[in-house]
Amino acid sequence: MQLKMKNPHDKFFKETFSNVDVFKDFIKYYAPESIAKIMDYESIEPQKDSFISNSLDEFFSDLLFKLKLNDREGYIYLLLEHKSYPSRNTAFQLLQYMIAIWRKSNASKGSGDLPVILPLVLFHGEKNWHIPRSFGELLEGFESLPKEVKQYVPNFEYVLCDVSKLKDEDIRGAVQLKIILTLFRDIMIKTDDELIQSVTRSLSYLTQLEDQDSVTQYLETMIRYVWNVDRKLTNQHFHDMIHYIENHFPERSELSMSIADMLREEGRKEGKAEGIEEAKITTLVEVAVKLINKHVDAVPPALEKKLYKQDEETLNQIIDQATEADNMEEIYKLVK
Repeated sequence: MQLKMKNPHDKFFKETFSNVDVFKDFIKYYAPESIAKIMDYESIEPQKDSFISNSLDEFFSDLLFKLKLNDREGYIYLLLEHKSYPSRNTAFQLLQYMIAIWRKSNASKGSGDLPVILPLVLFHGEKNWHIPRSFGELLEGFESLPKEVKQYVPNFEYVLCDVSKLKDEDIRGAVQLKIILTLFRDIMIKTDDELIQSVTRSLSYLTQLEDQDSVTQYLETMIRYVWNVDRKLTNQHFHDMIHYIENHFPERSELSMSIADMLREEGRKEGKAEGIEEAKITTLVEVAVKLINKHVDAVPPALEKKLYKQDEETLNQIIDQATEADNMEEIYKLVK
């Protein structure tokens, strides 16, 4: 399994929340009760659509769920913000995404009533969410408008779940939900040792899953996320996780074996990449030596040894200079 990935927040978020049972528990525990009461949980259908532009997918992820709201077809739009700070324009972005959803709905159904869309925001960053949550508050002078005028101005408020405020005892629901909220809360604000504690806590949650395929699959998802987001963690940290499982959950030895297999596979890939890089350096040195011997002078063994310690850019500079240099001194000037 490949540990390295692009947009790890996005992949972890979508792999977790596209599980309908996880999403149900998220609504149950973290959305207002008034919303939960009008939902038909059995009608929830994850949609494949995403409305985030390529220029913003580094900071946002989204999922759209179709369901019955108050006995009518509607949607819940879940936006993940994984920036280090909250964005004041979130309500404006949500409005644009909701308009895109309505346009798509109209195109598929033809003219008619638009479906209700409930916007939810899941935020994990280094700072608490401290900005207004309504669209009207983005409009200059909105609050000073007379009440009878405000009714003509578009306005809505979104539901916010700021995971940075959650305490351990506040994190509830399905195993996968507890894991993702724990790691989202801690991944950007904890020290390495504190993050490892969060990971081991997540591993303890994982032992509560009985289905072996689900355990293995989500373990890989979790480890890939931690590996990619916090590159300060070393192989030793992951070996410590293996020892933690072996000591505290000996009956779940397959977890420690899976982590060990992932580390070995990653080591093989990194070793292969290093081998390719070494072969490239060797080829460049051989070319440089031949050109220097031909156009400048015989290459001393000490200089050839130094050439193997140069980076690719330096060796290319030496190769370019070798055909024009008047003496070895000009070559030595390029060697670091």
